[in-house]
Amino acid sequence: MSGEQACSTFSDVGCIGLALNAQACHVGIAGIIGWILLAFGMTCTDTMARTEWIKEKELLVAYKEKLKEMTKQISFLKQQLWNATILRSQPAKKSFSPTQGNTLFLITPTHTRPEQKAELTRLSQTLLLVPNLHWIVVEDSASKTLLVSKFLSECSLNYTHLNVKTPDNYKLQSKDPNWLKPRGVLQRNLALHWLRNNIDIQTQKGVVYFADDDNTYSLKLFEEMRDTKIVSVWPVGLVGGLRYEKPIVNNGKVTQWFTYWKPRRPFAMDMAGFAVNLHRFFEFKEAKFDYNVPRGYQESVLLQGLQVKMTDLEPKAELCTKILVWHTRTEKTKLKNEERMKMQFGHGSDPQIEL
Repeated sequence: MSGEQACSTFSDVGCIGLALNAQACHVGIAGIIGWILLAFGMTCTDTMARTEWIKEKELLVAYKEKLKEMTKQISFLKQQLWNATILRSQPAKKSFSPTQGNTLFLITPTHTRPEQKAELTRLSQTLLLVPNLHWIVVEDSASKTLLVSKFLSECSLNYTHLNVKTPDNYKLQSKDPNWLKPRGVLQRNLALHWLRNNIDIQTQKGVVYFADDDNTYSLKLFEEMRDTKIVSVWPVGLVGGLRYEKPIVNNGKVTQWFTYWKPRRPFAMDMAGFAVNLHRFFEFKEAKFDYNVPRGYQESVLLQGLQVKMTDLEPKAELCTKILVWHTRTEKTKLKNEERMKMQFGHGSDPQIEL
């Protein structure tokens, strides 16, 4: 039998013409090759198709990875474009400088919770519109968290990032009312320590304000406090179980306090209701907040440590008749369906997606 006839006999395997020169095939060789391919249930056409399929699959996987990477890059560029658009609509960022008058040093204690980034975002968007400002953010944590570090690096504000952990015995438990224990004591004290050790009081003029991350602020408030000589004061809305608490002003001077709870406190006002000239903290370097004081006396202890008298108080906001800051609180988020999803589906939301 000729080589051509052998190839015809084994035409069902279809690979002899590709593997060997048909003119040189012998019956024995062609038969063996055909038998092997048949034994494996493959034709030459099958082999070629499978090879092409593998190549196409590998190519498809590579394209999918490339597409995923390009999608990430597009998302990043879209975010950068959005940020640039927002910032172009706002006043240009200004570095704090002794030549620009009083710098506002805002001290914000913060702690890890589901609402934390949302609160910091809201506050930072307001602060972007305030010129000549330095934001001191102090985490209640044994170390700086990635979330806050990343957030601050992207917020376009002048900032200092600090951290100190509140001792467990001073921590509020989940069901405790928020007034049961003082919050932010060590965090505010650390910020004051940073100011005293990092600011040159001979060249830097400034005003210190304690801006909690869950409050709401009018831009007017920051300009009201900027020319504080000793301590400036104003009303605070939605606090103390009242529509507002405020200093009572007679003949341009603060004489007493409009508040329901302990009105005889030396300075019966909320933390958001006053600002202090930076120089005062250098005059009285021991002045600070303290855990070992009666409830509601944190403000009074600090101001007494700064040797402030009632006659030193400077009423702002049109003699304390306008509300420019509100003691708002974000409702604690209920995440009960996260646990239900874990029980039902074996997983909840992706923890890698930053909230």
